[in-house]
Amino acid sequence: MSRKTIVPNIAYDTQRRTYYVTMRTRPRGGGPSRRTVRCYPTLKQAMQALDSFYAGRLLSQRNSAAALTVGQWLAYWLDQVVRPSRSASTLHGYTMIVRNHLTPALGSVRLAELTTAQIQQYLNGKQAEGLCGNTVRKHSGLLHNALEQACRQGLLERNAAEYAVSPSSTIPKHHFYDAETMSKLFEVLSGTSLEPVVKLAGYLGLRRSEICALKWCNVDREGKVITIAEARTAVNGRSINKGTKNSASVRRLGYRGLADLEELMERLWQLRQEEMLRMGDAYGDQGFVICHDGGQPYQADYLSNRLQRVLAKTELPYVTLHGLRHSFASIAHSRNVPLFGISKALGHSSTNTTSRIYMHLFDETSLSVVQEVGRAISEG
Repeated sequence: MSRKTIVPNIAYDTQRRTYYVTMRTRPRGGGPSRRTVRCYPTLKQAMQALDSFYAGRLLSQRNSAAALTVGQWLAYWLDQVVRPSRSASTLHGYTMIVRNHLTPALGSVRLAELTTAQIQQYLNGKQAEGLCGNTVRKHSGLLHNALEQACRQGLLERNAAEYAVSPSSTIPKHHFYDAETMSKLFEVLSGTSLEPVVKLAGYLGLRRSEICALKWCNVDREGKVITIAEARTAVNGRSINKGTKNSASVRRLGYRGLADLEELMERLWQLRQEEMLRMGDAYGDQGFVICHDGGQPYQADYLSNRLQRVLAKTELPYVTLHGLRHSFASIAHSRNVPLFGISKALGHSSTNTTSRIYMHLFDETSLSVVQEVGRAISEG
């Protein structure tokens, strides 16, 4: 027999390498229970599905909700609250935190008995394991939101995560180029398939997900305007197109007068037309501006890894694709472009976001202001 029970209601098929979850529900009016079997590729996914099922069953019984565990509630919250209302990438990120961290640590605790002290111990432990403060703050925020929903549904009187102290947020160290170094990078990559990638990041400040998702239908070649309307990201190893990070990220960026970028976009268009003519039906046209030969879009990690391999063979300093976006902001700031304009071009939701991310740039500005005032006073 190829199927073996692992835990109650979960069996593993050694031939198909699949986990089978058996869910039994009893009709309200009585009668025999109804049996449903679902398949999952991993034991963690099977356990999460079973927890969500148990939570739903307990919640449907008035006097049984007190038996609900934290793990069951988190699985139910992901399935019934997060899944219908959030993007696939957000759901995936939340699921990884719950499955790999929160459930193993707190899953067996009764939901109604979860204390602030237990949550605080969890957060401190994750920091001790080496997770950065910003990541631990994400764990804290997720748990707070899940428990807040439990409060709204009358399962809890208070949110125990409300009083747990999260670690301070940290400002990540950004690597970026000045205008001269950026020009050298463009020269090194001239004529390669990475040239349009780095120029879209450097000239326009695009995120790598926005570069991978850019389509010709959003490029006005006559008006020389690019509309950023989508992002391309990976979920469970599969690339998907989704909306931009926020409403402010939907933006129009003109490139008229920037001869280098004008020439590049026209060259990419002509290469696409020639390849479509040469390959005929074999060309898998999906409308992407940046793509493999044959029309298939790139994955963001593939482009990032290629850039690092190229940089390793040069004397140019380390930088990531996202670092080229930071370079755009740095160069704009060095040319006295107003903060509001930089923020709009980058697609930030507010200038506060821009100030927080690029605080190091504004610190330098404050220093120069202080120096100028000091010189003026001393000369007076």
